[in-house]
Amino acid sequence: MAERSTAAVDVADNSGDEPLTAKADQATADGVAKNPERDTDIDQTQGRGGAKEPGKASSPTELHSGHKLAKRYRLEECVTRLDGFSSWRAVDEKLRRAVGVHILPADHVRARAVLAAARSAALLGDPRFVQVLDAVEENDLVYVVHEWLPDATELTALLAAGPLEPHDAYQMVSQVAAAMAASHREGLAHLRLNPNAVLRTSSGQWRIRGLAVNAALRGVGSDTPQRTDTEAIGALLYAALTQRWPYESDAYGLAGLPKDVGLIAPDQVRAGIHRGLSELAMRALVNDGATASRHEAACTTPEELVKAIGEMPRVRPPEPAFSGPPEYQRTTYQQGTYGRPSAHAGVTQPVVPPPAPLQSRTGKALKWAVSALLIAALGLGSWQLADALMDRGKSSDDTNTTQTQDDGDKGAAKAPQPVKIQSAQEFVAVGGAQHPNDVAKTYDGDTSTAWRTKSFNNGPQIAPLKPGVGIVYDLGSATDLDAATIGLRYPGDHTTVDLYTSDSAPVSLDSMHKAGSTTTTSTTATVKPGKPVKARYILVWLTAVPMSGYDAATYSQAGYKQAITEVHFTG
Repeated sequence: MAERSTAAVDVADNSGDEPLTAKADQATADGVAKNPERDTDIDQTQGRGGAKEPGKASSPTELHSGHKLAKRYRLEECVTRLDGFSSWRAVDEKLRRAVGVHILPADHVRARAVLAAARSAALLGDPRFVQVLDAVEENDLVYVVHEWLPDATELTALLAAGPLEPHDAYQMVSQVAAAMAASHREGLAHLRLNPNAVLRTSSGQWRIRGLAVNAALRGVGSDTPQRTDTEAIGALLYAALTQRWPYESDAYGLAGLPKDVGLIAPDQVRAGIHRGLSELAMRALVNDGATASRHEAACTTPEELVKAIGEMPRVRPPEPAFSGPPEYQRTTYQQGTYGRPSAHAGVTQPVVPPPAPLQSRTGKALKWAVSALLIAALGLGSWQLADALMDRGKSSDDTNTTQTQDDGDKGAAKAPQPVKIQSAQEFVAVGGAQHPNDVAKTYDGDTSTAWRTKSFNNGPQIAPLKPGVGIVYDLGSATDLDAATIGLRYPGDHTTVDLYTSDSAPVSLDSMHKAGSTTTTSTTATVKPGKPVKARYILVWLTAVPMSGYDAATYSQAGYKQAITEVHFTG
């Protein structure tokens, strides 16, 4: 069940709740959803064979576990069957990996819209979204293939255990808002952004699934998509802080607000909530005059929300709790008790007298023998001491040499050790990604493989088109960093590499610390921090790339570009 809840794209909300976008559009003053509708409970729909709408075609093919699409995608388990389409967990037999698949008949009323939405989302290539891998029309079927994330957990499941800590809520809203701002710059809206669509990976990254596709599958639209998605982010933050849904009806396993009370600030729902995050949620929830009592202006677009987050002080992670040393435990052996039963309370133990000294004839002989041995030992030691003093001059050179070697060993610095990379992903500050699926090639031990940038028309500086491009590496835990060595594919004038570090999953360049920088014209760049650095996340950031011609090995056009072959960290 855990795998199903985290990997299947959400296309039906829990318990028959009204979708977030429909609620958002009803609440906003400047737009109403084009297709407001209620979701149908999955189990009930399956039990009666699925509800058909007028003019909606049924599937021409009876799909079942084991069925193959394109002789490649083997269906394993149906996770949703609703409104004439179904969603499956499948296996890509060509690449031997799990994937998710949405399937609907080619003559379905929404088939064209789903194909268009899936192909647009695939072109975005932003790693903060669950990636669309394929969108195909074949044999009277339309199907969309997407990533499957078994190591991720839905926000719904996280909130079932309780509200998020302030730092986790801050990270969630920062990353989700930045991702949606980037997608809206490319003209893509989500419109069904709810706790089922937001996932936290095992590395702490937040990812969004169903961009454009979920809304297309359900026929949901909006005249004000930016405002709809912004209010949805505000609802996510509100729920993360309070464990309550900011509307009167219950949804996503969360209780709604009391009726006839209206929308009240999170810090009025639950004590101890971070004031800045509470105000941020109210600025995003622009419905029903939610910000009327606030001095700050409402946020009506994800871009405005990102700006508001940047203006507030960072919410830092809680300090680790250090437990005190364990209480001292007395050992079994205690003076005066070993080998004898312990004293009972109120009973005085008899004092055992020590044994009598050696006063007999045998005792006196023994004492004389010991004295003689001591005298002999003293004489032998004196002779050896004199002999050593006489030979001291002869061995002075050897002694000095040995001393020098010993001092040299003591003063030698500890050699840097390789640091293992646990995982990595492309970091996108502005615009689209470069080649996110090739990130793992930068630490696979094979210098013939690489991750590369796109070819730019102007250079060597990538700005102002982008502030830079690069990859953020997760070391698994906070680790001392001595140096970073980056293997490059293209020499020339010139490549500039910056190194950024962070203790938590980075959301922007401003959230990280710049540790060092270097510029090179060769195929190797080494960056050493100016002062000792200890961090978990390391960003290798390219801000300038050389001009290079057409590369047949990587199918890249001539232009200003660079490729990273191998990255090594030492600490």
